Amino acid sequence: MDIINKISENPKMWDIFTKKEEYNPLFSDRYERFPYYLSQHRNVMEPLVSRYLIENGYEPEYPDGKKFAVCLTHDIDVLRTSIKNCASKSLTSALKGDFKNAMQYSFHILKKKQHPYWNFKEIMELEGRFGAKSSFYFLALKPDERDYNYSLEEVADEIRYISEKGWEVGLHGGHESYNNLEDLIQKKKMLETILGKEVVGYRNHYLRFKTPDTWELLSKAGFKYDTTYGYTDCAGFRNGMCHPFKPFNLNTGKEIEIVEIPLVVMDCTLLRDYMRLDFKKAWELTKQLIDRVEQCRGVITILWHNTYMQEENLELYEKILKYCQEKDAWVTSGQEIFNNIWKNNLQ
Repeated sequence: MDIINKISENPKMWDIFTKKEEYNPLFSDRYERFPYYLSQHRNVMEPLVSRYLIENGYEPEYPDGKKFAVCLTHDIDVLRTSIKNCASKSLTSALKGDFKNAMQYSFHILKKKQHPYWNFKEIMELEGRFGAKSSFYFLALKPDERDYNYSLEEVADEIRYISEKGWEVGLHGGHESYNNLEDLIQKKKMLETILGKEVVGYRNHYLRFKTPDTWELLSKAGFKYDTTYGYTDCAGFRNGMCHPFKPFNLNTGKEIEIVEIPLVVMDCTLLRDYMRLDFKKAWELTKQLIDRVEQCRGVITILWHNTYMQEENLELYEKILKYCQEKDAWVTSGQEIFNNIWKNNLQ
């Protein structure tokens, strides 16, 4: 099916899909993002455009006859934390009876070279138990750049290990990358030098994104897919899609040569910074979104930071993995989603 032509037949779906309201907005948040609270499209818990496509004959295919897919992702923002912060977390964990995490934070205090968020292998082992793989997006910042916390050289061995085991390594662009082609190209090359092969996947730090300009820049920089496109302040389907798609630029009247795997669920959106749901409500909402993606035979992208792999946050992530396994979903990386969608559904 020609997705663009089919959606364009329905003006309402077309406006939601293309997000015309995000072109030259009058307002944005402090990170120059277009937030959910400014959108006229309020029903983001329903993948309206994807449901429209399915009802009109769209039949996506996944390996081994799977009905839907889960794209697991991790943004690696922070590896180091202060001794003071570790001591506080160790004490909090101990008071909760979580002595495993208390010991991990205590070990960091005693062995300064060990960092509590240097947990790539633990994440991979956990996902492996559920037959899943994922994508790790690493920052490629220089010491003078905002939010610098580690260098690629420090994690070179871990980056290569992740890739060798069949998980994906992608680029997590810095604060200004979403609007700077030269920076995108430079950071992509930096990561490729460490990785020893092409980097195809991308997500921007803080989900900073400008519609449609960021897609155009990413395409020019040589990325094959992006998975930034979701709201920071609310879970759900930003442009009504739970299927990967090629974006359409209303300014040029053309498709952009990149695939978007839209972001649906982010840990800190649910739990801490924005929606501030408790464990039960966060799980109920995530389960609801997974079920709706299954109904549309779509892809749900989940972002769980390496800094959220402790205590109840880890418990919630495990619950998500278990539920997806029980539903026989294809749980994999962004690169594998891209490879499959490109070959079977979008070409």
